[in-house]
Amino acid sequence: MNDVLIENIEFMKIKISAIAYHLPAKAESVEVLKADNPDWDMPKIFEKTGIVTRYISAPDETASDLAYEAGMKIFKQINSQKIDLLILVTQSPAYALPTTACILQNRFGLSTNCMAFDVNLGCSGFVYALSIAGSLIESGVVKKGLILCSDTYTKYISKNDRTCRPIFSDGAAAILVEKSEGNSIGPFEFGTDGSGSGSLIVKDKTLEMQGGSVFLFTMRVVPQSINNLLAKASLTLEDIDLVIFHQASKIVIEALIDQLKLDRKKVFTNYESIGNTVSATIPIALQDASSQGRLKKGDKVMVVGFGVGFSWGATLINWTI
Repeated sequence: MNDVLIENIEFMKIKISAIAYHLPAKAESVEVLKADNPDWDMPKIFEKTGIVTRYISAPDETASDLAYEAGMKIFKQINSQKIDLLILVTQSPAYALPTTACILQNRFGLSTNCMAFDVNLGCSGFVYALSIAGSLIESGVVKKGLILCSDTYTKYISKNDRTCRPIFSDGAAAILVEKSEGNSIGPFEFGTDGSGSGSLIVKDKTLEMQGGSVFLFTMRVVPQSINNLLAKASLTLEDIDLVIFHQASKIVIEALIDQLKLDRKKVFTNYESIGNTVSATIPIALQDASSQGRLKKGDKVMVVGFGVGFSWGATLINWTI
């Protein structure tokens, strides 16, 4: 790698210090789907989704509630008063205003000197928030940030919706980010194609998804995004220890593996037992991969988010936990 390339690589001297997540108490199996919809061809649906279990928030349980529970698991490990940045990634806030992050700042009892705001992004939201938090930390504006990713898409889905109900799940993740000595995260690759906004949209409090359009978008942009990211870092797929995609569904991830000719042993999935939790899928998968020994200190992991918007983002993380 020459000096020019080294200077152009956008690494950040930040690290993920801890991750925790929370899922609602109600777990819903494929048997429940079949009982509610006897005419559904469950083997065919399962072949596409690969999802056995999804989690459903209670009627009075909000994305803020899930985020709070995930965040409190982090605060068992650190002093909450050290947090001076709170970012909530959600597309299912309980209120149009105020900003839910402000509500959570007070609920957590964080310092009033804490910067707090929401990011209205879905499946790519974690990568975007990581970039934002990293930039604020590197610039010296803040020192220690907490990213919360929380969505309750199931509140927008009818029990008879064959397209969305077998896929989407509710959940929240909390990610502690702070300065590191070395280059731990980056570079980043982002993209937006708003012409596809109508392919995954909430209208009149109902989620509408054109699955075919979302799939074609994913196959069109994600492989190129990954190639761009690797070129920025002067790396190849062989240099990556683990790949974590947004946990969209089996058919999407398997198609990406095939198109990129990835070694399946390098791809971590947990959609089978958790479902598609939108913005929280990547951090939940990171935590599961770490706890299962699939992700070890010193490993280089690629994370790739894509979906609603259309929006996508990818980055590399040198795992430090």
